[in-house]
Amino acid sequence: MENYMKLEVPAKSCNESFVRATVGAFSVQLDISIEELSDIKTAVSEAVTNSIVHGYENMKGIVKIVCRFIEDVMEIEITDYGKGIEDIGQAMQPLFTTQPDSERSGMGFTVMETFMDELSVRSAVGEGTVVTMKKKIRG
Repeated sequence: MENYMKLEVPAKSCNESFVRATVGAFSVQLDISIEELSDIKTAVSEAVTNSIVHGYENMKGIVKIVCRFIEDVMEIEITDYGKGIEDIGQAMQPLFTTQPDSERSGMGFTVMETFMDELSVRSAVGEGTVVTMKKKIRG
């Protein structure tokens, strides 16, 4: 089975739960388990939150979500056009945060890696970031 969807939302924290629910609703077309659905929704939530909080840092912007599945693999791409990541390797380290005075724990990428089978991050300073996650659906 092949299918895809595209969604763009303003980079506002109120849209994180909408994106999470929308990706969840799209995912159920596969023979997906409750655990797999929860994993996908958690990873999406982290990626979208990173775009809003770190990519735009209170600036206006757009977060673009593309979901596709080919056979039994769900691929999710979260794109922002914000400030970008200077050092992706450092940003992906557990507990690293650019906002040490906030309530954020610096575990976003770690959570994404834990719940998904593959994670890749592309970023350019001043141009934005693309997070691509894949999960094989076992059902």
